[in-house]
Amino acid sequence: SAPRVIIQILITGTQIFGKALFAAGAQAMKNAKHRPEALGSDVVDVGKATSGSLTDKLTREHRLTLDEAHMILNTKKEDSLERVLAHYEHLFKQNSPSEAATPTKPVAGKRAQVKYHSHYLQSKVFRARERIEAEHKLQSTSSEPVPPQTPESAPPNQ
Repeated sequence: SAPRVIIQILITGTQIFGKALFAAGAQAMKNAKHRPEALGSDVVDVGKATSGSLTDKLTREHRLTLDEAHMILNTKKEDSLERVLAHYEHLFKQNSPSEAATPTKPVAGKRAQVKYHSHYLQSKVFRARERIEAEHKLQSTSSEPVPPQTPESAPPNQ
């Protein structure tokens, strides 16, 4: 009864495959719902920016915290905007395709070195610069003194 054994093997194999497929689907659903809290990761803090402050609004808008932006550009919080822009220019040029496409002249006995570009790194550097500039603009506008309202410039009470 070889056909009976073959049919039993097929049925058993199908049951095992079905259970494995169901378990994989259940794990995929579990993974889709899980949001890991990585240690020391500033990306996790983007989701926590819910206080309604202007800084939190910038964090949500740029999807980047100020600390992460400084980390990407290798600057400190107390660095001037000019220094931040200098770091930005350097990192952006290092990852630009125009320079990366031209290999350096080969030296006798050595391979020609080709610089590679990374659009991903360029976009991270660009977003970090945008985030720091937005924070700097926020600080410069908030540090300006607000002129006192005179009775003529005050909005009418209703």
